[in-house]
Amino acid sequence: MKKIELKDVKPYDAPKHFNMSALRLHGRAESGTKNLLLGLSHFLPGGGAEYDDGPIEKIYFVLQGEVTIITDKERIVLRSWDSIHIGPGEGREIINETNMPASMLVFVSLPDA
Repeated sequence: MKKIELKDVKPYDAPKHFNMSALRLHGRAESGTKNLLLGLSHFLPGGGAEYDDGPIEKIYFVLQGEVTIITDKERIVLRSWDSIHIGPGEGREIINETNMPASMLVFVSLPDA
């Protein structure tokens, strides 16, 4: 068991992300998790993530604000307390199309080490 306090977490550069701040709350290095990473992402207005269809499973849970998930087939708006599961190989882009910041938890499955 390992407690992580937000005051001790350092931002990192998330690949293919822009106008945002990413914090890794739990992961192999942070708390010794084996198969799971938990991040906290803060997106400024206009911020987001470029299209990606990687092999990793993800769950997004919006804490505050609104983000739009864009897939090959649809646009899905997530507001506070909404969540979405993105399976391996499912492509998505993220964008904050509002004039207010948005924050979301990001749960990511980790490949075997």
